[in-house]
Amino acid sequence: MIYYWLYPLSEHEALSFLNVLRYVPFRVLAATMTAMLLTFGLYPWFIRRLQSRQIGQVVRDDGPESHFSKAGTPTMGGSLILLALIGSTILWVDPRNPMVWIVTAITGLYGAIGYLDDALKLKHKHTGGLASRYKLLLQFPIAIGLCIYLWYGNLDLGLPADWIVIRERLSVPFIAFEKHPMEVPAWAYVIFASIVIVGTSNGVNLTDGLDGLAIGPVMINAGTYMVLSYLAGLTLFGFDVARYLDIPSLGSASELAVYCGAMIGAGVGFLWYNTYPAQVFMGDVGALALGGGLGSIAVVTKNELLSVLIGGIFVVETVSVIGQVVAFRFFGRRIFLMAPIHHHFEKKGWAEPKVIVRFWIISIMLAIAALSTLKLR
Repeated sequence: MIYYWLYPLSEHEALSFLNVLRYVPFRVLAATMTAMLLTFGLYPWFIRRLQSRQIGQVVRDDGPESHFSKAGTPTMGGSLILLALIGSTILWVDPRNPMVWIVTAITGLYGAIGYLDDALKLKHKHTGGLASRYKLLLQFPIAIGLCIYLWYGNLDLGLPADWIVIRERLSVPFIAFEKHPMEVPAWAYVIFASIVIVGTSNGVNLTDGLDGLAIGPVMINAGTYMVLSYLAGLTLFGFDVARYLDIPSLGSASELAVYCGAMIGAGVGFLWYNTYPAQVFMGDVGALALGGGLGSIAVVTKNELLSVLIGGIFVVETVSVIGQVVAFRFFGRRIFLMAPIHHHFEKKGWAEPKVIVRFWIISIMLAIAALSTLKLR
Protein backbone atom coordinates (compact mmCIF):
# COMPACT_ATOMS: atom_id res chain seq x y z
CA MET A 1 0.00 0.00 0.00
CA ILE A 2 2.93 2.34 0.66
CA TYR A 3 3.90 1.98 -3.00
CA TYR A 4 0.36 2.82 -4.12
CA TRP A 5 0.04 5.80 -1.80
CA LEU A 6 3.49 7.37 -1.90
CA TYR A 7 5.14 6.51 -5.21
CA PRO A 8 2.96 8.96 -7.24
CA LEU A 9 4.29 11.74 -4.98
CA SER A 10 7.80 11.15 -6.32
CA GLU A 11 6.87 13.37 -9.29
CA HIS A 12 7.30 16.37 -6.99
CA GLU A 13 10.90 17.52 -6.79
CA ALA A 14 10.89 17.76 -3.01
CA LEU A 15 9.72 14.14 -2.75
CA SER A 16 11.79 12.67 -5.57
CA PHE A 17 13.49 10.32 -3.10
CA LEU A 18 10.24 8.30 -3.08
CA ASN A 19 11.23 7.10 -6.55
CA VAL A 20 13.11 4.32 -4.75
CA LEU A 21 9.72 2.66 -4.16
CA ARG A 22 9.53 1.67 -7.82
CA TYR A 23 12.37 -0.81 -7.31
CA VAL A 24 11.33 -4.30 -6.19
CA PRO A 25 14.65 -5.03 -4.37
CA PHE A 26 14.11 -2.01 -2.12
CA ARG A 27 10.61 -3.11 -1.22
CA VAL A 28 11.81 -6.68 -0.66
CA LEU A 29 14.33 -5.40 1.90
CA ALA A 30 11.70 -3.12 3.46
CA ALA A 31 9.20 -5.98 3.79
CA THR A 32 11.88 -8.24 5.27
CA MET A 33 12.87 -5.68 7.88
CA THR A 34 9.26 -4.78 8.70
CA ALA A 35 8.30 -8.41 9.30
CA MET A 36 11.46 -9.02 11.29
CA LEU A 37 10.94 -6.03 13.56
CA LEU A 38 7.29 -6.93 14.11
CA THR A 39 8.14 -10.47 15.22
CA PHE A 40 11.18 -9.49 17.30
CA GLY A 41 9.18 -6.79 19.06
CA LEU A 42 5.87 -8.58 19.58
CA TYR A 43 6.87 -12.17 20.41
CA PRO A 44 7.80 -11.54 24.09
CA TRP A 45 4.35 -10.04 24.69
CA PHE A 46 2.68 -12.69 22.52
CA ILE A 47 4.37 -15.56 24.37
CA ARG A 48 3.21 -14.12 27.70
CA ARG A 49 -0.34 -13.93 26.35
CA LEU A 50 -0.21 -17.57 25.24
CA GLN A 51 1.09 -18.59 28.66
CA SER A 52 -1.61 -16.63 30.50
CA ARG A 53 -4.27 -18.38 28.44
CA GLN A 54 -2.60 -21.76 28.94
CA ILE A 55 -2.24 -22.35 25.20
CA GLY A 56 0.45 -25.01 25.49
CA GLN A 57 1.82 -27.78 23.30
CA VAL A 58 0.28 -31.26 23.51
CA VAL A 59 2.97 -33.95 23.15
CA ARG A 60 2.62 -37.44 21.64
CA ASP A 61 2.70 -40.23 24.22
CA ASP A 62 4.68 -42.46 21.86
CA GLY A 63 7.22 -39.80 20.91
CA PRO A 64 10.87 -39.50 21.96
CA GLU A 65 11.24 -39.15 25.73
CA SER A 66 13.16 -35.90 25.29
CA HIS A 67 9.94 -34.33 23.99
CA PHE A 68 7.95 -34.89 27.17
CA SER A 69 9.50 -31.78 28.71
CA LYS A 70 8.10 -29.72 25.81
CA ALA A 71 4.53 -30.24 27.02
CA GLY A 72 2.94 -26.94 27.90
CA THR A 73 5.31 -24.81 25.82
CA PRO A 74 3.26 -22.02 24.22
CA THR A 75 2.00 -22.99 20.78
CA MET A 76 0.07 -21.34 17.94
CA GLY A 77 2.94 -18.88 17.62
CA GLY A 78 2.40 -19.07 13.88
CA SER A 79 -0.45 -16.61 14.31
CA LEU A 80 2.08 -13.82 14.79
CA ILE A 81 4.13 -15.09 11.82
CA LEU A 82 1.02 -14.70 9.66
CA LEU A 83 0.32 -11.23 11.02
CA ALA A 84 3.86 -10.09 10.23
CA LEU A 85 3.97 -11.87 6.86
CA ILE A 86 0.63 -10.71 5.51
CA GLY A 87 0.86 -7.26 7.08
CA SER A 88 4.34 -6.56 5.70
CA THR A 89 3.37 -7.89 2.28
CA ILE A 90 0.31 -5.67 2.03
CA LEU A 91 2.33 -2.70 3.28
CA TRP A 92 5.10 -2.89 0.66
CA VAL A 93 3.69 -4.70 -2.37
CA ASP A 94 2.11 -3.16 -5.44
CA PRO A 95 -1.58 -3.88 -4.64
CA ARG A 96 -2.49 -3.94 -8.34
CA ASN A 97 -0.67 -7.27 -8.77
CA PRO A 98 -3.22 -10.14 -8.57
CA MET A 99 -0.63 -12.88 -8.06
CA VAL A 100 0.33 -11.49 -4.66
CA TRP A 101 -3.30 -11.49 -3.54
CA ILE A 102 -3.70 -15.10 -4.71
CA VAL A 103 -0.72 -16.28 -2.66
CA THR A 104 -1.72 -14.18 0.34
CA ALA A 105 -5.28 -15.55 0.22
CA ILE A 106 -4.04 -19.16 0.18
CA THR A 107 -1.77 -18.37 3.11
CA GLY A 108 -4.62 -16.91 5.15
CA LEU A 109 -7.13 -19.65 4.31
CA TYR A 110 -4.69 -22.46 5.13
CA GLY A 111 -3.83 -20.61 8.32
CA ALA A 112 -7.51 -20.74 9.27
CA ILE A 113 -7.50 -24.53 8.74
CA GLY A 114 -4.40 -24.79 10.93
CA TYR A 115 -6.05 -22.67 13.60
CA LEU A 116 -9.01 -25.05 13.69
CA ASP A 117 -6.63 -28.01 14.01
CA ASP A 118 -4.71 -26.38 16.87
CA ALA A 119 -7.92 -25.36 18.64
CA LEU A 120 -9.20 -28.95 18.60
CA LYS A 121 -5.91 -30.24 19.97
CA LEU A 122 -6.06 -27.79 22.85
CA LYS A 123 -9.72 -28.46 23.52
CA HIS A 124 -9.36 -32.23 23.71
CA LYS A 125 -5.79 -32.21 25.11
CA HIS A 126 -4.79 -34.66 22.40
CA THR A 127 -2.39 -34.52 19.44
CA GLY A 128 -5.05 -35.80 17.04
CA GLY A 129 -6.71 -32.45 16.34
CA LEU A 130 -8.55 -32.24 13.04
CA ALA A 131 -8.49 -35.63 11.32
CA SER A 132 -6.27 -35.78 8.23
CA ARG A 133 -9.16 -36.57 5.91
CA TYR A 134 -11.03 -33.48 7.06
CA LYS A 135 -7.94 -31.34 6.60
CA LEU A 136 -7.62 -32.57 3.04
CA LEU A 137 -11.34 -32.00 2.44
CA LEU A 138 -10.77 -28.36 3.38
CA GLN A 139 -7.41 -27.90 1.66
CA PHE A 140 -8.12 -29.46 -1.72
CA PRO A 141 -11.22 -27.38 -2.64
CA ILE A 142 -9.25 -24.20 -1.95
CA ALA A 143 -6.31 -25.37 -4.06
CA ILE A 144 -8.51 -26.72 -6.85
CA GLY A 145 -10.51 -23.48 -6.93
CA LEU A 146 -7.29 -21.49 -7.32
CA CYS A 147 -5.96 -23.76 -10.09
CA ILE A 148 -9.26 -23.64 -12.00
CA TYR A 149 -9.13 -19.85 -11.84
CA LEU A 150 -5.52 -19.84 -13.07
CA TRP A 151 -6.43 -22.11 -15.98
CA TYR A 152 -9.74 -20.63 -17.08
CA GLY A 153 -9.46 -17.04 -15.85
CA ASN A 154 -9.05 -14.15 -18.27
CA LEU A 155 -8.09 -10.50 -18.31
CA ASP A 156 -11.59 -9.46 -17.24
CA LEU A 157 -11.23 -11.64 -14.14
CA GLY A 158 -7.91 -10.01 -13.26
CA LEU A 159 -5.54 -12.69 -14.51
CA PRO A 160 -2.29 -11.22 -15.94
CA ALA A 161 -1.76 -11.52 -19.69
CA ASP A 162 1.75 -12.94 -19.28
CA TRP A 163 0.35 -15.86 -17.25
CA ILE A 164 -2.45 -16.57 -19.74
CA VAL A 165 0.11 -16.95 -22.55
CA ILE A 166 2.07 -19.74 -20.83
CA ARG A 167 -0.39 -21.37 -18.45
CA GLU A 168 -0.82 -24.47 -20.60
CA ARG A 169 2.85 -25.34 -20.21
CA LEU A 170 5.00 -26.77 -17.43
CA SER A 171 8.53 -25.61 -16.80
CA VAL A 172 10.77 -28.69 -16.63
CA PRO A 173 14.04 -28.31 -14.68
CA PHE A 174 17.19 -28.48 -16.85
CA ILE A 175 15.10 -28.10 -20.04
CA ALA A 176 14.70 -24.80 -21.91
CA PHE A 177 11.17 -23.50 -21.43
CA GLU A 178 10.80 -21.90 -24.88
CA LYS A 179 12.66 -24.50 -26.95
CA HIS A 180 11.08 -27.62 -25.51
CA PRO A 181 7.53 -26.79 -24.35
CA MET A 182 5.67 -29.34 -22.26
CA GLU A 183 1.95 -28.75 -22.63
CA VAL A 184 -0.57 -30.42 -20.35
CA PRO A 185 -4.37 -30.75 -20.49
CA ALA A 186 -6.47 -28.69 -18.11
CA TRP A 187 -7.59 -31.57 -15.90
CA ALA A 188 -4.03 -32.83 -15.44
CA TYR A 189 -2.72 -29.39 -14.57
CA VAL A 190 -5.45 -28.66 -12.04
CA ILE A 191 -4.86 -31.98 -10.28
CA PHE A 192 -1.07 -31.71 -10.30
CA ALA A 193 -0.91 -28.07 -9.21
CA SER A 194 -3.42 -28.71 -6.42
CA ILE A 195 -1.28 -31.60 -5.16
CA VAL A 196 1.75 -29.29 -5.14
CA ILE A 197 -0.04 -26.76 -2.94
CA VAL A 198 -1.63 -29.26 -0.55
CA GLY A 199 1.47 -31.45 -0.47
CA THR A 200 3.78 -28.56 0.39
CA SER A 201 1.41 -27.37 3.09
CA ASN A 202 1.27 -30.75 4.78
CA GLY A 203 4.97 -31.35 4.20
CA VAL A 204 5.86 -28.26 6.22
CA ASN A 205 3.38 -29.36 8.89
CA LEU A 206 5.00 -32.80 9.17
CA THR A 207 8.47 -31.25 9.33
CA ASP A 208 7.43 -29.03 12.23
CA GLY A 209 8.37 -31.52 14.93
CA LEU A 210 11.61 -30.17 16.41
CA ASP A 211 12.68 -26.75 17.65
CA GLY A 212 13.44 -24.65 14.59
CA LEU A 213 13.38 -27.60 12.20
CA ALA A 214 10.58 -26.39 9.92
CA ILE A 215 11.21 -22.64 9.89
CA GLY A 216 14.79 -23.06 8.63
CA PRO A 217 13.85 -24.83 5.37
CA VAL A 218 10.80 -22.54 5.04
CA MET A 219 13.09 -19.48 4.97
CA ILE A 220 15.52 -21.22 2.60
CA ASN A 221 12.64 -22.11 0.28
CA ALA A 222 11.32 -18.55 0.49
CA GLY A 223 14.75 -17.19 -0.41
CA THR A 224 14.95 -19.51 -3.42
CA TYR A 225 11.51 -18.51 -4.67
CA MET A 226 12.41 -14.87 -4.07
CA VAL A 227 15.29 -15.19 -6.56
CA LEU A 228 13.21 -17.18 -9.06
CA SER A 229 10.21 -14.86 -8.96
CA TYR A 230 12.34 -11.72 -9.26
CA LEU A 231 14.28 -13.11 -12.22
CA ALA A 232 11.05 -14.23 -13.91
CA GLY A 233 9.93 -10.61 -14.13
CA LEU A 234 13.28 -8.85 -14.47
CA THR A 235 13.99 -6.62 -17.46
CA LEU A 236 17.26 -4.68 -17.64
CA PHE A 237 17.51 -1.93 -20.24
CA GLY A 238 14.94 -3.73 -22.39
CA PHE A 239 16.70 -7.09 -21.96
CA ASP A 240 14.40 -9.91 -20.81
CA VAL A 241 16.46 -11.84 -18.26
CA ALA A 242 13.94 -14.70 -18.03
CA ARG A 243 14.12 -15.41 -21.76
CA TYR A 244 17.91 -15.37 -21.59
CA LEU A 245 17.79 -17.96 -18.79
CA ASP A 246 15.15 -20.00 -20.65
CA ILE A 247 12.68 -19.83 -17.75
CA PRO A 248 9.05 -18.66 -17.84
CA SER A 249 8.90 -14.91 -18.44
CA LEU A 250 6.38 -13.52 -15.97
CA GLY A 251 6.49 -9.83 -15.22
CA SER A 252 3.63 -10.33 -12.78
CA ALA A 253 5.78 -12.68 -10.68
CA SER A 254 8.37 -10.12 -9.57
CA GLU A 255 6.13 -8.68 -6.84
CA LEU A 256 6.07 -12.11 -5.18
CA ALA A 257 9.67 -11.45 -4.15
CA VAL A 258 8.23 -8.94 -1.66
CA TYR A 259 6.05 -11.68 -0.15
CA CYS A 260 9.06 -14.01 0.04
CA GLY A 261 11.12 -11.32 1.76
CA ALA A 262 8.36 -10.82 4.32
CA MET A 263 8.30 -14.59 4.95
CA ILE A 264 12.04 -14.61 5.57
CA GLY A 265 11.81 -11.64 7.93
CA ALA A 266 8.92 -13.14 9.90
CA GLY A 267 10.78 -16.46 10.00
CA VAL A 268 13.95 -14.90 11.41
CA GLY A 269 12.02 -13.16 14.18
CA PHE A 270 10.19 -16.38 15.03
CA LEU A 271 13.38 -18.46 14.99
CA TRP A 272 14.89 -16.22 17.67
CA TYR A 273 12.29 -17.61 20.07
CA ASN A 274 11.83 -21.03 18.46
CA THR A 275 15.47 -22.09 18.41
CA TYR A 276 16.44 -24.97 20.72
CA PRO A 277 15.15 -25.01 23.43
CA ALA A 278 12.03 -23.38 22.03
CA GLN A 279 10.08 -20.73 23.90
CA VAL A 280 7.19 -20.99 21.45
CA PHE A 281 5.99 -23.34 18.68
CA MET A 282 4.33 -22.22 15.45
CA GLY A 283 1.58 -24.85 15.55
CA ASP A 284 -0.48 -25.90 12.55
CA VAL A 285 -1.76 -22.36 12.13
CA GLY A 286 1.74 -21.41 11.02
CA ALA A 287 2.93 -24.61 9.37
CA LEU A 288 -0.08 -25.19 7.10
CA ALA A 289 -0.18 -21.52 6.12
CA LEU A 290 3.52 -21.19 5.32
CA GLY A 291 3.48 -24.44 3.35
CA GLY A 292 0.39 -23.33 1.45
CA GLY A 293 2.08 -20.03 0.63
CA LEU A 294 5.22 -21.75 -0.68
CA GLY A 295 3.17 -24.22 -2.73
CA SER A 296 1.07 -21.49 -4.32
CA ILE A 297 4.22 -19.48 -5.18
CA ALA A 298 5.58 -22.56 -6.94
CA VAL A 299 2.40 -22.72 -8.99
CA VAL A 300 2.04 -19.06 -9.95
CA THR A 301 5.73 -18.79 -10.91
CA LYS A 302 5.56 -22.02 -12.99
CA ASN A 303 8.00 -23.86 -10.73
CA GLU A 304 5.65 -26.73 -9.92
CA LEU A 305 8.16 -29.45 -10.85
CA LEU A 306 11.17 -27.62 -9.44
CA SER A 307 9.35 -27.34 -6.10
CA VAL A 308 10.01 -31.05 -5.54
CA LEU A 309 13.73 -30.25 -5.46
CA ILE A 310 13.49 -26.94 -3.61
CA GLY A 311 11.27 -28.43 -0.90
CA GLY A 312 13.06 -31.78 -0.85
CA ILE A 313 13.09 -31.86 2.95
CA PHE A 314 9.30 -31.56 3.02
CA VAL A 315 8.98 -34.23 0.34
CA VAL A 316 11.15 -36.69 2.28
CA GLU A 317 9.26 -36.03 5.52
CA THR A 318 5.94 -36.65 3.77
CA VAL A 319 7.14 -39.79 1.97
CA SER A 320 8.51 -41.19 5.24
CA VAL A 321 5.07 -40.93 6.85
CA ILE A 322 3.27 -42.40 3.85
CA GLY A 323 5.79 -45.24 3.61
CA GLN A 324 5.51 -45.98 7.31
CA VAL A 325 1.72 -46.15 7.19
CA VAL A 326 1.63 -48.32 4.05
CA ALA A 327 4.28 -50.72 5.33
CA PHE A 328 2.54 -51.18 8.69
CA ARG A 329 -0.97 -51.60 7.28
CA PHE A 330 -0.10 -54.04 4.51
CA PHE A 331 2.96 -55.83 5.86
CA GLY A 332 2.74 -55.29 9.62
CA ARG A 333 6.24 -53.83 9.68
CA ARG A 334 7.76 -50.38 10.18
CA ILE A 335 10.35 -48.89 7.85
CA PHE A 336 11.53 -46.33 10.41
CA LEU A 337 11.84 -46.41 14.16
CA MET A 338 9.36 -43.53 14.12
CA ALA A 339 7.89 -41.25 11.47
CA PRO A 340 8.28 -38.52 10.31
CA ILE A 341 11.90 -39.30 9.56
CA HIS A 342 13.40 -36.67 11.88
CA HIS A 343 12.05 -38.71 14.82
CA HIS A 344 13.77 -41.80 13.37
CA PHE A 345 17.14 -40.09 13.76
CA GLU A 346 16.24 -39.03 17.29
CA LYS A 347 15.40 -42.63 18.14
CA LYS A 348 18.81 -43.62 16.77
CA GLY A 349 20.45 -41.35 19.33
CA TRP A 350 21.03 -38.14 17.39
CA ALA A 351 20.76 -35.04 19.55
CA GLU A 352 17.92 -32.73 18.54
CA PRO A 353 20.20 -29.83 17.49
CA LYS A 354 22.21 -32.20 15.27
CA VAL A 355 19.07 -33.32 13.43
CA ILE A 356 17.93 -29.72 12.98
CA VAL A 357 21.20 -28.31 11.67
CA ARG A 358 21.82 -31.22 9.31
CA PHE A 359 18.34 -30.87 7.84
CA TRP A 360 19.02 -27.15 7.34
CA ILE A 361 22.28 -27.98 5.55
CA ILE A 362 20.49 -30.41 3.25
CA SER A 363 17.85 -27.77 2.51
CA ILE A 364 20.57 -25.27 1.56
CA MET A 365 22.17 -27.83 -0.74
CA LEU A 366 18.82 -28.47 -2.42
CA ALA A 367 18.26 -24.73 -2.87
CA ILE A 368 21.66 -24.37 -4.54
CA ALA A 369 20.88 -27.32 -6.81
CA ALA A 370 17.55 -25.73 -7.74
CA LEU A 371 19.14 -22.38 -8.58
CA SER A 372 21.78 -24.15 -10.66
CA THR A 373 19.03 -25.21 -13.07
CA LEU A 374 18.78 -21.59 -14.22
CA LYS A 375 21.68 -22.05 -16.62
CA LEU A 376 21.90 -25.83 -16.92
CA ARG A 377 19.34 -25.97 -19.72
